[in-house]
Amino acid sequence: MGILEGKKALIFGVANERSIAWGIANELKKQGAKIALSYVNDAIKKRVEPLAEQIGADFTFEMDVCNDDHYKSVHGLVKEKWGDFDIIVHSIAFADRKDLKDKFVNTSREGFKMACDISAFSLVGLSNALSPLMNEKGSIMAMSYYGSQKVITNYNVMGVAKAALEASTRYLANDLGEKKIRVNCISAGPIKTLAASGISGFRDLLSKVEDIAPMKENVTPSDVGGTATYLASELSNGVTGQVIYVDSGLSILGGF
Repeated sequence: MGILEGKKALIFGVANERSIAWGIANELKKQGAKIALSYVNDAIKKRVEPLAEQIGADFTFEMDVCNDDHYKSVHGLVKEKWGDFDIIVHSIAFADRKDLKDKFVNTSREGFKMACDISAFSLVGLSNALSPLMNEKGSIMAMSYYGSQKVITNYNVMGVAKAALEASTRYLANDLGEKKIRVNCISAGPIKTLAASGISGFRDLLSKVEDIAPMKENVTPSDVGGTATYLASELSNGVTGQVIYVDSGLSILGGF
């Protein structure tokens, strides 16, 4: 019996089989969790539904975090399908590709708003809509990156959005702690995902990790999934409002 037997997890952000969210979904499932997967539109739905079938997901559902009506509908759907649940995995981020190539100082107002809305406010919106259905000892986790703390070339407005995401987890942890719901971030090292492909120079960054990180290797979605399993389980009951790094030790170095 797995450590998540009987737990129910909503996973937001699976785009394909290389997604960090997909790696997490597989690890949670291995430990006995029931899974539901979101998709943002019909194009992503075509990719998600075969994966949902592969993993034995209970259901899939549409969730566009820019659409206020979807926050209401996801609450109703989860209540109908499960009644209550235990885990939210937030792996949602987006920025205009041009804002990840030009200098940060040239970020447009619309580009800034969009990156922060999709990548950070969505965690607040989902927590507000869904926490009333969460059981005690529930766990909410969001995916971040070290560019929230230090300047990473070409990460630009996404770094600012991730900083807002990490700050949001702390305030949410304070608000939801009285309901015995924990809120944390996982800051993963560079992983070759669909989202990462929009960052100029990303391949060079992957190679650099293998050269300089203490463990001399890049992390995988499965590695992140292991830490997510810990955060989803009651093994982490006393952990909330934290950013946990899964990056082969890269973040402990200076001047890389």
